[in-house]
Amino acid sequence: MACSGCGAEFGCDLSGTCWCAEETARLPMPVKGEDCLCRACLRKAAGDAK
Repeated sequence: MACSGCGAEFGCDLSGTCWCAEETARLPMPVKGEDCLCRACLRKAAGDAK
């Protein structure tokens, strides 16, 4: 999977336990047309949303 924020490749397991479930940062699910973020972009977006 490619991060919609920076294009970095990362693993995602929507059918099991994904790394993002371990993150303390919580954001709304991506809107239509967007995709998931890598760990670095998720943390940055959560910090910007505060």
